[in-house]
Amino acid sequence: MSVAIPPARARRKLVVFAILTGVATVAGLPGWTVAALALTCLAIPLAVALGGGAGQVWELLRPARRPAAAGGLGHSPEQGERFVT
Repeated sequence: MSVAIPPARARRKLVVFAILTGVATVAGLPGWTVAALALTCLAIPLAVALGGGAGQVWELLRPARRPAAAGGLGHSPEQGERFVT
């Protein structure tokens, strides 16, 4: 039985570990700490690939763009008509 992890959750973890790797490098933490964080960053896409295939990795690394709101400023059409001068 395989349990799929939502791509958004895996993406958050990947971003957090990437930021931690950068902070550890800049802060001058020991090399083994930076290496462990960097290897974890590399292991996340590998685990996603093993669990869900290449499509899941693509979704992890390149999230789908959200459609733009039709109202511009987020107003309903009725509200938009009131603001037009």
